[in-house]
Amino acid sequence: MDEIERMSWGSWRPSPGSVYPLLDEITMDGLIVRREDGRYQVTEKGKSEMEWPFGMPSQSRAHSVEDILKEINGYVSYFEDIKTTDKAKLAPHSEKIKELGDRLSKLGQS
Repeated sequence: MDEIERMSWGSWRPSPGSVYPLLDEITMDGLIVRREDGRYQVTEKGKSEMEWPFGMPSQSRAHSVEDILKEINGYVSYFEDIKTTDKAKLAPHSEKIKELGDRLSKLGQS
């Protein structure tokens, strides 16, 4: 988390609630392993997936409703982190965030 904050020049510090579920997921996918010292290391499988030109292939994007909900959850966690560290970044987007929240809320109604 410190390294991400450093790499983003202090503009974003992820919360443990957004980082560790992601680490668990990519560990289960076999892309990284947790070392004995508690740090993570990219596996050969992870290295091969990173070799795609211009980043990860689009086929790795969410394909099911469950996958999409996990992705949305990650974005919500990101916005929550921003709100706790720099509310001013979200202020210009508050109406759009509210609109999207309302649309999602309507989808969740029976």
